[in-house]
Amino acid sequence: MHKHTTIALAALAGTIAVPHAAMARTHQQDQNVQAQLQAAQDQIATLQAQLNALQAKVEQTSAAQEKVAADAQAASAKSDQALAQASSAQTTAAAASEKASSPVVADAVKWAAGTKISGRMYFNMSSVNAKDANGNTAEKDGGFQIKRFYVSIDHTFDNTFSGDITTDVKQIGGVGQTVFIKKAYLQAKLNKGLTVRLGSADMPWIPYAEGVYGYRHIENTLTDLDHFGSSADWGVHAFGSLADGVVSYQVSAVNGAGYRSPQFSKSVDLEGRVSLNYKGVQAGIGGYTGKLGKDVQGAAIFHTASRFNALLGYKGKSGGVGYSVGGEYFYAKNWNTVDSVQQDSAEGYSVFGSVQPAPKWSVFGRYDWVKPSKDLNPLQKARYFNAGIQYSPAKIVDLALVYKRDSADDFLKIGNLGAGQATRDEVALYGQFRW
Repeated sequence: MHKHTTIALAALAGTIAVPHAAMARTHQQDQNVQAQLQAAQDQIATLQAQLNALQAKVEQTSAAQEKVAADAQAASAKSDQALAQASSAQTTAAAASEKASSPVVADAVKWAAGTKISGRMYFNMSSVNAKDANGNTAEKDGGFQIKRFYVSIDHTFDNTFSGDITTDVKQIGGVGQTVFIKKAYLQAKLNKGLTVRLGSADMPWIPYAEGVYGYRHIENTLTDLDHFGSSADWGVHAFGSLADGVVSYQVSAVNGAGYRSPQFSKSVDLEGRVSLNYKGVQAGIGGYTGKLGKDVQGAAIFHTASRFNALLGYKGKSGGVGYSVGGEYFYAKNWNTVDSVQQDSAEGYSVFGSVQPAPKWSVFGRYDWVKPSKDLNPLQKARYFNAGIQYSPAKIVDLALVYKRDSADDFLKIGNLGAGQATRDEVALYGQFRW
């Protein structure tokens, strides 16, 4: 029995030992799993820490980027504000500048639109040979010469008022070029029949005769060449036209000494003209009376100078060829003896003509005869002659090959003659240009 008990107890112990060993192995495995689990958890914790650190860095970087973006946005906003302020300031300045300058610019444009600048020059390249009464050479020379150079500024203020100033550059022997104010006036055009000028302006006769003659750049007209009149003077000038321009007139009350001597005098001189222009016929009469500006304080005046003028001309065509003819006459009394007890008179005439055989070409000629002192020196006579051919390549340019001859008796200094010259011959290229 005991033997069986022992076997039974051994079997029971084996039965109990087997589970226990299994349990021990299981426990060991659990410990291993637990260790592995703990190691995994530690790795996870380490990774989590690294992830947290990385996330913190990312958050820091993001915050920095957000700050940079915010700063950039703020700077952009400030820049936009500054640009807006600058643009507003520029707009305000431009508006102020435009407001300030627009009237000035508008006035300048308006002034320029009403202003005209023009000019004219008479010139010649000459060869001169003059002799005295005995046939001896009194002058033999030549060269280039500016006879006249005018520059004019005309300004129109409105439909009634305008103004003009014209300078005159003249070559005077022994002096050179001398500048004068030939014209300076205020004009009021009241209507077609009446215009008034105050100041120095064209006189009634000489500019009118120049217009009919047509070759002023070659020579002065009769009364101007022989010093029995002035082309401009200081005073009041009234002129106009009637009957659609058929009739014209001018009356001037002037100082009397000419535009080069704008001086006071005790009396006023008068010159007038009435003229006709009808179908190519041009006719005019005029007169002058006064003291020629010599009636000044302290001067002894004995006479009143007077002058009568007449002109007749015609311009037309025959067989398609244009031509013009004309003649001028004057009679003067006491013109050179206003301040002399003696009395004297003078008279003269001029005939002229031209033919235009081809476009831009013309042939012209003129002859003057003058007795400048009929009463005191009745034998004195002066003659003037010119002839030439002219080419006009443009409307503003005229060029003429000219021959001139002046002659006088009894050592008379008149026209182009110099002191002691009885004859004067000139061959020259004369011309004018204007703009």
